[in-house]
Amino acid sequence: MSRNWFGFVRLCLCLAAILTPLSAFAVNPDEVLHDPALEARARTISAELRCMVCQNQSIDDSNADLARDLRLLVRKRLGDGDTDQQVLDYVVSRYGEFVLLKPRLSEKTLILWGAPIALFIVGGFALAVYARRRAGKPTGKPLSAEEEAELKEILGK
Repeated sequence: MSRNWFGFVRLCLCLAAILTPLSAFAVNPDEVLHDPALEARARTISAELRCMVCQNQSIDDSNADLARDLRLLVRKRLGDGDTDQQVLDYVVSRYGEFVLLKPRLSEKTLILWGAPIALFIVGGFALAVYARRRAGKPTGKPLSAEEEAELKEILGK
């Protein structure tokens, strides 16, 4: 094999190492529950909750101390027998709706969910109006009698 091939492979491996999210290791081994089913539920809930320090990461991805505390709280509540919804409701009652990465549909968040759809509809309507107006306008001046005769001659009519 050529040196170029090995250089390409080495570059790909370096990029993969750089782009691998280190946040995958945010959950410490001492936080992991012994029951795999409970751990899977805890991971699912943690992925839905926003880290209040980072604000653009879930608590499952964040290394912040508050995120660690919330992960432990989620696991403790699940261990105590709470349902997933009860855990989410408890965290929301303490931190507000902002803690949810995907806000619930309510009167407060209706504009958040409806605005993209409304903008898409308005944009489509504006595009249709623009296209209709543009199609109705003549694109140039009409041909003169000489040009029409020349065109008919070229087309063989």
